[in-house]
Order: sequence, then C-alpha cells, then structure tokens
Amino acid sequence: MRVPLSWLREYVDLPATETGRDVQAKLISAGLEVETVEQLGADLKGPLVVGQVLTIEELEGFKKPIRFCTVDVGRANGTGEPQEIVCGARNFAVGDKVVVVLPGGVLPGGFSISARKTYGRTSHGMICSGDELGLGDDGSHGIIVLPPESEVGSDAVELLQLVDEVLDIAVTPDRGYCLSIRGVARETAIAYGLPLRDPALLDVPAPNAFGYPVRIAEPSGCDRFTARTVSGLDPEARSPIWLQRRLQKAGMRPISLAVDITNYVMLELGQPLHAYDRNRIQGAIGVRRAEPGEKLTTLDGVKRVLDAEDLVITDDRGPIGLAGVMGGAHTEIDDSEGTTTEVVIEAAHFDAVSVARTARRHKLSSEASRRFERGVDPQAAAAAAQRTVDLLVLLAGGTADAGVTEVAAPTAPRTITIPADHPDKVAGVQYGRETVVRRLQEIGCAVVGSPATDELAVTVPSWRPDLTDPNDLAEEVIRLEGYENLPSRLPKLPAGRGLTHRQRLHRRVGRALAGAGYVEAPNYPFVSEQVFDQLGLAADDPARRVVRLVNPLSDEEPALRTTLLPGLLAALRRNDGRGSHDLALFETGLVFLPRTAGSAEAGEAPAREEQRVAVRLPVDRRPTDGEIAELTAALPEQPRHVAVVLAGAREQAGWWGKGRPADWADAAEAARAVAREAGADLIVRKGQYGPWHPGRCAELVVVVDGAEQVVGHAGELHPRVLKALGLPARTCAMEVDLDALERVGDDTPQAPSISTFPVATQDVALVVDRPVPAADVEDALREGAGELLESIRLFDVYENAEQLGEGRKSLAYALRFRAADRTLTVDEASAARDAAVALAAERLGAVLRS
Repeated sequence: MRVPLSWLREYVDLPATETGRDVQAKLISAGLEVETVEQLGADLKGPLVVGQVLTIEELEGFKKPIRFCTVDVGRANGTGEPQEIVCGARNFAVGDKVVVVLPGGVLPGGFSISARKTYGRTSHGMICSGDELGLGDDGSHGIIVLPPESEVGSDAVELLQLVDEVLDIAVTPDRGYCLSIRGVARETAIAYGLPLRDPALLDVPAPNAFGYPVRIAEPSGCDRFTARTVSGLDPEARSPIWLQRRLQKAGMRPISLAVDITNYVMLELGQPLHAYDRNRIQGAIGVRRAEPGEKLTTLDGVKRVLDAEDLVITDDRGPIGLAGVMGGAHTEIDDSEGTTTEVVIEAAHFDAVSVARTARRHKLSSEASRRFERGVDPQAAAAAAQRTVDLLVLLAGGTADAGVTEVAAPTAPRTITIPADHPDKVAGVQYGRETVVRRLQEIGCAVVGSPATDELAVTVPSWRPDLTDPNDLAEEVIRLEGYENLPSRLPKLPAGRGLTHRQRLHRRVGRALAGAGYVEAPNYPFVSEQVFDQLGLAADDPARRVVRLVNPLSDEEPALRTTLLPGLLAALRRNDGRGSHDLALFETGLVFLPRTAGSAEAGEAPAREEQRVAVRLPVDRRPTDGEIAELTAALPEQPRHVAVVLAGAREQAGWWGKGRPADWADAAEAARAVAREAGADLIVRKGQYGPWHPGRCAELVVVVDGAEQVVGHAGELHPRVLKALGLPARTCAMEVDLDALERVGDDTPQAPSISTFPVATQDVALVVDRPVPAADVEDALREGAGELLESIRLFDVYENAEQLGEGRKSLAYALRFRAADRTLTVDEASAARDAAVALAAERLGAVLRS
C-alpha cells in the first residue's frame, strides 16, 4: 500500500516538521512494515510553470517531426515575452495549456535545462511530458495538456503536486484495514496520540424502496449490498489533476472519471466499489453462485469459464462480474465513446474465502480481491457508496437519485471476554488495567467492565475481523506499547529436557550421510499425482493413496508426498542441468499417509484422500489430552523417511587412481549406514519395486517379532524412469523408513571390546548356483562358524562357465576368528571354518572351490 504523506495529513494533524522518515519510524514501532519512503520531486528545481501555446511552426528537412513553438509563460521568465521552445511531440495544439521548464530548472534524474541551439533554432526551455516529470504511468507518454482553467505563469510544481513523500507499506494478511488511507491514518493517529478525522463518518440516507433492485441468492457469500444511482453525468468530464495525482502516487493509473472515483474511494476507505453503466444493465442486479459452464468476459478482455463455487454478479442476461474480483466487460463504463450519463454504484461485502478461491482459481488478482481476501469493513459500504456519489455529483455534474438500496443480513458484533491482566501475563510486563482499556479503545474496541471484576468484555470494531481471541487483543496492547519496550529475558529450561530419541537419531543419520559425502537437499512436501506414473508405480501401489490439500499453494501440486524421491530427483535434475554432474544428495523428512484405507476395484488406482482437520485448539490455555488426541486422530500418519540419490562419479579420478561411477551398491551402503546409526539389523537382498531397475534393486528388510518387514529399497533406477524424469544415466537411489528402523533398533552406545589376543584369518571360496543370494551364504557361514567368528566380508565374486559350470558362481569370503580369553590355534580356526562351510553346503548346496 502506497500512502502519500500529503493525503495522510488530511485525516491526521501531523506536526509540520514531521517527515516521511519520522512517520515511518512511528508506524514500524506500531507493527507496520513500512519498507521505503519515496521522496517525490526531491531533485526537482524550478522554474516550472504553466504556459499557453501561442504559435506552432513545423520545421522541415529533419528525420523526425520538429516543431518550433512560442509559449506564453506570463511573468515567469522575467520579461513577459513569449518563450521560444523547440519540441518534437505532436499531441498538443495552439491554445493548449502545457507545463514548461525554463532555463535554470532541473528535472528528475538530474537533467538540467538551459537555452541551447538545436535544429537550427534556439530553444529556451522545454515543454514537459509526464515521463519527464516522473508522474508515473498515466496511460499516455506525450506532452501534459492541462485543463483550460489553469492560470498561465502559475507554479506547475504546486499544481501537479510534484513534491511529496510516499510511504510504501507491506500490509500483512491480518492487517487488511491498512490497505486504505483510513486504516493507515488510524494507526498514525494512535502512534502520535492525535485525533483522527475518520473519512467514513458521512451522513448516509436511510435505505428505501426506490433504489435499484438487488436480489441476493447467496447471503453466505454476500451479507451486504448497497446500490446507488447517479444520473445526468457529463460524459466529457475528466478527472481533475488532484485526483489523478493521488491515484498515481498510490500506484494506480487514471482511466476515466467514474472509474477513477471508485478507485479513489477504495484507496481512501478500503471498500472496493464498482460502477456499472445503467443503460447496459438489464433487470435487477443479483448475487449467486455460478452455474457450471457459464462464461464471462472480464474487464481484462479474457473470456472465462466459471466454476460452480464462483460468486457472480448477474442481471437478467446472466453473469456481469466476478464478485469481489473483477467486473464484466459488457456493463463497463466505456470512456472512449463518451456516452455514459447514468451509473449504478455497487458497494458490497463479500466472503473473504470465496473471493480468495475465485481469484486463485482464475489466476486473477486485483486490487479489490486483495482487500476482500484480507477482510473489508462491512459497515463502510454505505459510506463508500455515499462518498462516490458525492464526488460524481461534484466532478461530473450528476444528480444523485433519491433511491437507496441496501440489502444486509443481520449480524451481531463480536465480543471477546478477556482478563484485564492477560496482556501483562503474555508480555511479562505490568501494563495495568487502565493502559489495557485505553489501548483497546484506541483501536476502536468498546470495552465494558467494572473495577470490581477482573474480566473485560471487549467488542471489536467491524474493520478488525482478525481480532478473534484474547491473545489477539493482548498483541494489540503489546504492539502499541512498543515491542522495543519488552524486556529481554532468557527462558529457564526445566531440568531433564532435551532432544527426543527420534530427534537424536535424525541428527545422527544426517551427520553420517554428510560424512559419507552426501549433501542435504530439503524439499517441499507437495507433489503432483502424475509423478507416480513417471516413477512407474503399479496402479494399486499404496504410495498412490495421497492426502490432497483443500487449499494447495499450487494447483499443479495439490497432494502431500508419500515418498521423498520426487523432490530429491527434481533437485538432482536441476543441479545436473546447471552443470553439477557428480551428485550425492540426501533428505530426511516426513511423508504423509492417509489413515483411512481407500477402496478400489481391481485394476483401479486407490481413491484419493481428503482429510479435513476440524479441530481447533484453544490459545488461552493448554489443550487437554483429549483435544490433542482428537487433533492427532484427524491428521494423516507421518512417518519419517530418509532417502539418497546419486549420479555421476562417486570417486573422482586422479593421480591416486581411475575413480569410479556411483552404482547400486553405493545406494545400498547408504542404507546400511543409516541402519548402523539406528542400531538395526538390516537385511539387504534382491528385490523388485516401482522406479528401480529389476535386476539392480535391493530390498531392505528388518525382522519384527519374528516376521520380516520391508522398510525400503535401494539400487539403480529404471531407464524408463530416468527418461520420464529427465535424469542422468545410471542414477541410483535409496529410501528407507527411518521410524521403522528406530522401532527395531537398539542404538544404546556400546563400548568397543578390545581383545589382547591376535586374530586368525581364514579365506573360503564357495561355488553355488547363480540365483543363490550372497546374503544367504553369509548367514549360513556366520551361523556355522559359531561364536568364535568376529567378522565376515565378501571380497570377490567370480563367474566362469568353463571352470565353474553353467549357472554357477564363486563367492569368496574373508573370515576373522578371535577368542576373548586365549590365542586360537590353527586347528581351532580351521575347525570353525570347516563347520561354517559344512552348514553352507548342507543348506545351500555350496561346494568349496579348490
């Protein structure tokens, strides 16, 4: 919201010495985000005067049209003689009043003006355009032609209000009332302790039966609608300079008188308005929900297909506007034709949620929708309509019709009961009852409470829909008393608190993966359901059952993720596309699984879930265990997963060696590293699932109560997935359920056992059938070797049909034996090795390779 200081002073008698910087500091202290203070005309220097064009001589022989003009500037040049000026613009004629800068003047940007010879003539000054004076976008880029009543030789700086200060305020969603001069003036008056001249305090005639007919079919979407009619308008009337300049300073472009007045009143009072050409409306004005498939061409010229949830303004023909967002092109005031002599003014109050969804649905954000989304004062509609009527009568010579239409649903003001010392408890400062009451009254609240009771009944003003709880009122008191006055005290933590077991595991896993060369890449938890097709998931895969957001940030990603891979793979693709080809990324985060199982017919995808959280926890006390349990039950399950993705080189080539690319084994080793941090025994075996290559996919399994549970997968992604997602060749990935590992793991720190006795190493090479998993062979060797076995490691896999036979492979293991109380003999180590080989032969048909 851009607020000219000159406009603000109309409603608050600020000291003459107060600058925009001073007001900025006061408003920031009161909690408003004043980003900048723009100094308009700070580098402008006169003489800049009003002149009248006397003669125009067209100069020939140049590449572009050039005119030699004489301009009457009165006594501003000291002689009273006409000023000779060379100008290339052609949008003015003899007799027009223009803005002239004389020699010695300086225009915005440090552009100095002096008499100089050009195009064979001497130009004593310049006739100015809006761009050269820094007026902003006024819809044209030619010479400024002033109204005929402008006095020749008068100061154009004052006439055009070129010198001013403009505060640029970033209005947060809860402070919608500050999207108006009225709202900012109220905050300024409170900050300075000065009275406010409220521009909404107008004499408004009572509603009667003679006004323009209005029918409200959707009172939940429109609880107030005021309609006023003005006739006899002068179609040739144009917006005066002061009105145009205020719009420009506020960041809006002047269009036509009627439209400019509605925009002006919206900026002044915060109430969006719309003006209809009465001759283009057929029948009564109505408010209803759109019918599916209805179409409307809005003022921006776009033909839109309406949704059944859209709130629309209608006449007998159908929709004539999107309520609270934008009017329709068929009933607009066409200033180019100059035929509008009768207008109907609409000042209504629309539901904030309905307007916000319509604006987002149609990707159509407007000044009106921005205000309705944040909350508009419903009581200001009648005053805004009256203000608009008054300006149309004053500036366009119109006549206000006696009829006044006002359709309003009965509403009661909101009253909040609050202990008088509640702000004291929240802030930790003793404000006192008197200060609390005074501050709440300053923001417009009606406060009732006897000194004998501790309770205050606070009725909030209509322009503050954000005040709903006692803590909201406490915040108002605290901000007006000054956040900078709050003392700084370190909180006292209770003994025995700290990170939970889950949090400690989360951090250890992150440190372990970072130590292994992975870079953490957190991602947003939103996904599109099309990504599951790209990942190659089966139609009945549980991961396709997603929780859909009722109000997503992006319509393209309306669901919450059930896997971490889409976000990580997108990050990998983005970095690879920007030249980083050797990548190892990881993420630990929540996935979201609907609690209620969806039913789906055979061959169909499971139903999409929409879980609505209806529980609202209190803010004035700690929630009860039952309230927390109810809220938790309404939320989706949120297990924590950890995932990694790899592409390119895992080890760089150099003088130390050739290096090697990342492969499926690196992804599996990342899973083992995570399991070690969780203290879980992880079984890694051959598997097949979704996005992974069927021949290079490892299934990650843990044993829970004697039963195996698949907790994740690791390996190389399928070529079809790589192509669908635009990923580098041989990209690998791993994802595992970290919460499941935590449940079966025991990460209690164990001191390492250090033996003083030497180790005995025995190597064995076993020949087995090719389908036999190496993990099964390792399990058999470990079980057969007994308690003397300290560790076992697979160090070679060999396949040769001529030496081993068709369909056979050789697995070579290094076995380390050690006793805790003695040095093992060769016979003891050999016996343990033989027992291990014998069990592998019995269970798997393994043959010791000679």
